[in-house]
Amino acid sequence: MADTQSNPTDTSGTLDEALERIHLSGPERDGWLSNHAPMAVEALVRHGHARVAHRWLDTYRPKLEDMPGSVAPVTARNWQEALGDIRRVADWTAFFERETADRPWRTLLAEWWPRLLPGIAAGATHGVIRVGHAVRTLLEGEETAPRVRELAHALAYWAARHQPLPALERLAPAPDAAAALDRVPLIADQDGGIRSRLEQLTGFPDWPGRSPAGPQAARAAIEELVRAATHRYATHGHAAPIMLVHAATAPNAVLRTLPALPGTLWAPSLHAAWAASAAVTSAYGPREAQTVTEPLTTAQAAQATQATQHPQAAKHPQEVFERAAAHGDDHTIKFADTALDVGDAAALVAAGRAIELNTPAW
Repeated sequence: MADTQSNPTDTSGTLDEALERIHLSGPERDGWLSNHAPMAVEALVRHGHARVAHRWLDTYRPKLEDMPGSVAPVTARNWQEALGDIRRVADWTAFFERETADRPWRTLLAEWWPRLLPGIAAGATHGVIRVGHAVRTLLEGEETAPRVRELAHALAYWAARHQPLPALERLAPAPDAAAALDRVPLIADQDGGIRSRLEQLTGFPDWPGRSPAGPQAARAAIEELVRAATHRYATHGHAAPIMLVHAATAPNAVLRTLPALPGTLWAPSLHAAWAASAAVTSAYGPREAQTVTEPLTTAQAAQATQATQHPQAAKHPQEVFERAAAHGDDHTIKFADTALDVGDAAALVAAGRAIELNTPAW
């Protein structure tokens, strides 16, 4: 996938300052709405927009709520009883802050990743997405205290919202990720919140079929999934412009985390990434695609005609992200960040589509 990073090390210290501000708040607001500040700010800083990160946070900060009070400490002995209990989010946060203070963060992540992975749908997949942003920062820059603490907060949110999917039937196999997403059956009742929608899931296409032949094959399959889900947003995102970005950003969070994990965990990560993307697609996807233009069907055609039919894709990827940063919507910023990871013309078209579909923040 493309490498379009701009300033991953953030020598200005802006990211650390922003994270310290963010950690004064809880992980949710207004009930189920996730705190997107750490993810959006990380993407802004990474792509060279540190100068607007604090202004963005100043606008977003009034929406946030304080961290809830403690119920009872989470420990190495009782954590299973607190798993999936959002009332214990402060207890989970304190637990992971202690753990990251006492142990290397990679060791902790490797221990907890397989425990949390079955609940990848947690908080509409925002638990894993937040972890992915935190891990990317730690892998590509300094392991500062605020960045390690952000991983602790991200893991805590995932644990507190942990939500396994129902038992799912393996449907007929699909030849590739794009076809698999096309064949995901939509739930019957696409009303209500995500929990009621996920309860209706019954089965997904059997993709990628046989277990991958080693960690690198698993990684390649996740890359294929991220690319397919990103491209698909251009023609299907209109049904739920906010929610459907997660069909791409959730598996991309898994992809970003792989380098910090043992190779033995990469294949299970692939299956969880597919489950997350398929679940979002089933819960929010449209009955009919919305035609954008023919070049979206193949990367070659997109490259050949982008300048005339997709002016936004003809620009440098960083120009597309600059449009998303100016737009200001947190989901739009995060989706553009994933589209730049994919890096091809169709992905940039999809990022432009998110800018069109979502409401600007300012």
